[in-house]
Amino acid sequence: MSSFDPRRDLRGIVASLHTPFSAEGDVDTGSLGRLIDHVAASGCTGVLATAVAGEVGSLRPEERSRLLRKVAEATRGRLALVAGVSAADLATSCRLAAEAVALGAEMVLWQPPAGLDAQALEDGLKALADTGAGSIMLQDLDWTGSGLDVAVLARLERRVPELTAVKIETNPAGPKYSAVREATGERLHLSGGWAAMQMLDGLARDLDCFIPSGVLPAYVRISDLWAAGERDAARALFERILPIITFSNQHIEVSIRFWKRVRLLEGRFATAECRAARPLDPVQAAEADRLAGRAIALSRELTPA
Repeated sequence: MSSFDPRRDLRGIVASLHTPFSAEGDVDTGSLGRLIDHVAASGCTGVLATAVAGEVGSLRPEERSRLLRKVAEATRGRLALVAGVSAADLATSCRLAAEAVALGAEMVLWQPPAGLDAQALEDGLKALADTGAGSIMLQDLDWTGSGLDVAVLARLERRVPELTAVKIETNPAGPKYSAVREATGERLHLSGGWAAMQMLDGLARDLDCFIPSGVLPAYVRISDLWAAGERDAARALFERILPIITFSNQHIEVSIRFWKRVRLLEGRFATAECRAARPLDPVQAAEADRLAGRAIALSRELTPA
């Protein structure tokens, strides 16, 4: 893991993987393999496994381990692996981090339990580093607020060398991207996840990568167009996906339901089963089907031959 440089090696689009389930409710590794093939074909640089979009809170420990092994096998040599190790207690996160390191994950992602002060955050990061995790992404997730204090993030960057990245998912996210970049001397890799609808804002602030779950070929193309200086074309393509992500990003549970529906309709998932997302009501379901067709057509149009 020591040769991995996220600001060099984790650019563009990283896919946050959903966890496919069989009709009996088990983790479906066959569907997971097809999803990873799609991620690679879309032009993504990496995957994030066992995180919020993957309904990680519903997974039993042995399921998390089996899923991570499958992802590590399927991504090796073609996609960087960011392994989610978030858990209710630090000991479990450290065990998961050690397992991820042993499987060859390039980076681990940790969403700290709510309410930790600066010292507890530092202690947690150092404990994760002691497992051999040489590159740690801190998940700064706050659905409605500003998340972790910028000064705290700057302190952690100075005091924990293994902290190399922060995934900023706050409301609003854009100004925080810039504030963290300035406070940390541009040393940290910064990414946006849930803030998919703020992608153009993030691109304008030179964000290192974005971590969405769906319409991946479009996100890759937007990122590539922007990097090539074709800003108007990037904006035009973003506007084509905006109705899709406006619907999916109403709520994390709507997002999970919608994108699993897309994966079922395009033939990558055997079912659209969920464990941790409420069903869509009839009005939502009708709109989901309409927009799913648009998402599938757009992905096929933009996927390289």
